[in-house]
Amino acid sequence: MSRFPTRDGRRDRMLAGAATALILTLAAAPLVAQWPSYSNSPNVPKLPDGKVDLKAPAPRTADGKPDLSGVWETAPCPDCAPPVIDGLSPTPGSGQAAAAPLAGARGEQAGRGNGNGNAAQAGAGGGRGGGRGNGGFGRNIFGNVGGSTPEGEAPYQPWAKALVQKRMADNSKDNPDAHCLPMGLLQFHEHIQPRKIVQTKDIIVIIYEANYGLRQIFLDGRKLPDNDPTPWWYGYSVGHWEGDTLVVETTNLRDGGWLDIWGSPLTDKAKITERITRPKYGQMIIDVTIDDPKAYTKPFTVRFNQRLAPSDELIEFVCNENERSDAHLVGK
Repeated sequence: MSRFPTRDGRRDRMLAGAATALILTLAAAPLVAQWPSYSNSPNVPKLPDGKVDLKAPAPRTADGKPDLSGVWETAPCPDCAPPVIDGLSPTPGSGQAAAAPLAGARGEQAGRGNGNGNAAQAGAGGGRGGGRGNGGFGRNIFGNVGGSTPEGEAPYQPWAKALVQKRMADNSKDNPDAHCLPMGLLQFHEHIQPRKIVQTKDIIVIIYEANYGLRQIFLDGRKLPDNDPTPWWYGYSVGHWEGDTLVVETTNLRDGGWLDIWGSPLTDKAKITERITRPKYGQMIIDVTIDDPKAYTKPFTVRFNQRLAPSDELIEFVCNENERSDAHLVGK
């Protein structure tokens, strides 16, 4: 389990192995990074005690649009403290969207694993059963992108569900993150490591601490390309404003992507639509609709909550193990 507390502008991080997919299968020594204290700018809203007022109105750019800039980290709810996340737990406080009480027989599976022989993945709320008793798919959308839907899993095409079950049985050893390759956008949204948004009138740049990912969202009125010969790891993203909501459309994705740790597939036929709002200074909500007819029977939507880390900064995290085939311990 990785704990990433924030205090007074300093971040102590325990980075376990090269990838999130290794969390329950690989133990590594912590790497500690500390930043010097930073005095927030005069534009940061403060409470009488000097603390940042996270419930203040969201800032706006010169043209009146909400300013999404800042360092953001995952949070299970708007007013929750930054959570302790193992990336797999189905319990509240684990980055899931819309945590529901676990009750009755369906709740008994939480923390027990899914009975498929992967005992190492059970315990401490880390079971794949996720409180629904639905064949091993948990409610945590970091592990299972459809965990917060009424069905408890994404609306898979038969081949896609079979693939997910195979990937789970293989301990997610082929997750791109486990091989130092870029993660999918939805894994980034829920990743315990933060991301930094830099917003201008014509472009938004998102810097992900995890694997040092970089994403561009074009706001200059261009259309999505319909003949791009080279698919993108993060897709090609264009955005526009609908009132105070930023609507981002992404296509031209590489085939064979992963939406979550367990391996829900994303194909080259997919379109991802994000609706991003910042209702308060310290809160951002991202509703993501996945429309991928090649892998799913219908579009589905999941919600991600983000919390501002006003005194925090990213650390440099470079995954350089890709050339060492013997370094990947998942599945061994």
